[in-house]
Amino acid sequence: MLKGFKEFILRGNVIDLAVAVVIGAAFTGVVTAIVNNLINPLISAFFKASDLDNAMIVTLNNSDIKFGAVLGAVINFLIVAVVVYFVFVYPLNQVKKRAERLRKKGVVEPEAPITELDLLTEIRDLLQAQQSPPQPAGKHADPLP
Repeated sequence: MLKGFKEFILRGNVIDLAVAVVIGAAFTGVVTAIVNNLINPLISAFFKASDLDNAMIVTLNNSDIKFGAVLGAVINFLIVAVVVYFVFVYPLNQVKKRAERLRKKGVVEPEAPITELDLLTEIRDLLQAQQSPPQPAGKHADPLP
């Protein structure tokens, strides 16, 4: 039971997830600062309210319907989505596309470490070259009888 838990904790995905949670928590502070210092003052100028939670309130049967609070949540979500896309997703997709193009061309980046697959491919090619001697020019491998 403990062995399975240890394998689960040391799995790469769990560590990546933990890093993502920490980055997400730090990013929340950035989004909050943008909303409090940029968006809320703009709203104050347009709606005569201190923030979105106090803007666009409709009272119906002594109940307050806060359209501004919903709009604020949507704006926060869009800010997070835009930053995550342009800071993380888009650059990583570009790196993956570039790596795919290089792999298709057979070009390996100089900084890229040599993998076992690279070594095995090189060994295979060398063995094939040793087993089949080069044919003289103008001669075919299978002469006609």
